[in-house]
Amino acid sequence: MRKWVARLVVLGVALLLAGQGTTAALAQNPAAGKKIVRVGATQAMDSMNPFLAVRIVSTQIHRWMYGFLTVSDSKTLQPSPDLAESWTTSEDGLTWTFKIRQAKWSDGQPVTAEDAAWTFNRIMTDEAAKTANGPAVENFESVTANGQELTIKLKAPQASMLENPIPIVPKHVWESVTDMANYDAEKYPAVTSGPYIAVEHKKDQYVKLVANPNYWRGKPKIDELQVIFYSNPQAAIAGLKNGDIDLIGRLNPPEYEAIQNDPDIVAWNTQGRRAAYLQINHGATTTDNKPIGDGHPALKDPKVRQALHYAIDKQRLVAEVQNGLAQPANGSIVPPMYKDFFWEATGDEKVGYDPARANQILDDAGYKKGADGVRTMPDGDRKLEFRFSIHTDTPIEDKLAEYLTGFFKDIGITLTTKKLESSKFTEETGVTGLFDLAISGWSVNPDPEEVMATHLCSRRPNAAGEGGGTESFYCDETFEKLYQEQLKELDRPKRIDLLKQMQERLYTDAPIIALYYNNDLEAYRKDRIASITPIPEDKGLLYGGSSYWPFYTVTVKDTAVTSPAGGGSNTGLIAGIAGGVVVIALAGFLLSRRRKSVADDRE
Repeated sequence: MRKWVARLVVLGVALLLAGQGTTAALAQNPAAGKKIVRVGATQAMDSMNPFLAVRIVSTQIHRWMYGFLTVSDSKTLQPSPDLAESWTTSEDGLTWTFKIRQAKWSDGQPVTAEDAAWTFNRIMTDEAAKTANGPAVENFESVTANGQELTIKLKAPQASMLENPIPIVPKHVWESVTDMANYDAEKYPAVTSGPYIAVEHKKDQYVKLVANPNYWRGKPKIDELQVIFYSNPQAAIAGLKNGDIDLIGRLNPPEYEAIQNDPDIVAWNTQGRRAAYLQINHGATTTDNKPIGDGHPALKDPKVRQALHYAIDKQRLVAEVQNGLAQPANGSIVPPMYKDFFWEATGDEKVGYDPARANQILDDAGYKKGADGVRTMPDGDRKLEFRFSIHTDTPIEDKLAEYLTGFFKDIGITLTTKKLESSKFTEETGVTGLFDLAISGWSVNPDPEEVMATHLCSRRPNAAGEGGGTESFYCDETFEKLYQEQLKELDRPKRIDLLKQMQERLYTDAPIIALYYNNDLEAYRKDRIASITPIPEDKGLLYGGSSYWPFYTVTVKDTAVTSPAGGGSNTGLIAGIAGGVVVIALAGFLLSRRRKSVADDRE
């Protein structure tokens, strides 16, 4: 099966290459021009407005455009100065004072503390502005500015203050925006303080950025950065092979295997910052604790959830679903690349593949098997027949569903796959609770507080189905207490211990079940990219990293100058790439179209 999929991917790539002669010729135009790097993405921007954008590609591009208070150090991933060159905190931990560096916006105006204060206050007071990063200011009491000094007063101590994920925007540009919910930020050139300036965006086609000459670290070594959106991974791989793009990230195993032995391409395989897991409807409720949805009542029983966990052969999932390009999860939602925060179960607490034990747990709990081999509720009223919600047109999720169906059949549970279009999937698994089990995952930042917060009581939707951002409908007193304790614990080792206890709670109570930690699979062309620094620098991530560092440090070879004389935008090339998608679709070899707003799309 694995070889068959890989061969079809290669065949699909070949077919697409045959239809892209024009774009290949454009891509290799040797005329003197700008130093350009072109990045392929199998996901399009959801918004150029950083207050609204939540997709990974959007947050990546905004990292390249805007400054933050701090940025992850390229070696240690610890917070290091960005727009804030230094900071102090009061003895009680409630007042933080940041000194904003002397820097300029790309339009030449000075960056001041007032820009940061305006950004934070807008999120604190405007519901629409909270869309992308609202939780990051929930603990802010007030934010004020005085010259280059920014003062943030907190409601309670907050250990993650130096991990604030909010891009700071220029007040003199954004203060005229009255309707944030409907503001697309499509005015170019954008005014930014990061290494790049967005100068052009064609919806679902590309974003073009140019080097910021006013960037406080110094201008990047390339002149232009293009992010080209593909409608499926096969088209993107074809673009890489054909030289239409220089780099691509976030590959699935079949696409990665299609290029890993290509002599012209560097295949990048390292630990990633994601976990894939099952979301379990253990009794979805709203913020006022009213039940919602139609989850199977058996899943409210921790013993049933524990039995499901014992029934899953994670080693086999890694080997046969992820083609060995992942690590089995014997922990929770923080991946092992974050060594300080990673927690892993040991001893009797560790749940291994043991279907006999799973069967015994269910027998002892009164879930008896009927004549058809399917268990029923202890009162005999309802069979243990669960739905497994996945996304439409996602072959890896289809394959995962096949394996889980077999695993659960062995313990007397029937699993039926339910395929949903992206927005419907998000609605049913995060708002209405119309599911039993669902596939999920999240990209974790160097500080895991944000991903932990997706399992708080407050992240459930309200009675009107608004707000939320829950990843599990979880509401657990022990978990909440640990979260509040870590929030105010300023001693790093003690805080790490509290965060590990939170992961342990998720593992043992099982509102989610971590399956594996996906490898970070990327690739770039040897004849285009001269050098690029991952983050962390010791075999870290490129496009998949939570930093601008790789694309600030990237350099190109002389042969990689691709801009036509006169410095055009390569719009013809980009349109050709987008059009090339049709070749595979018509040929019937489209195995994996782009995921739209799936779990993998989120930061």
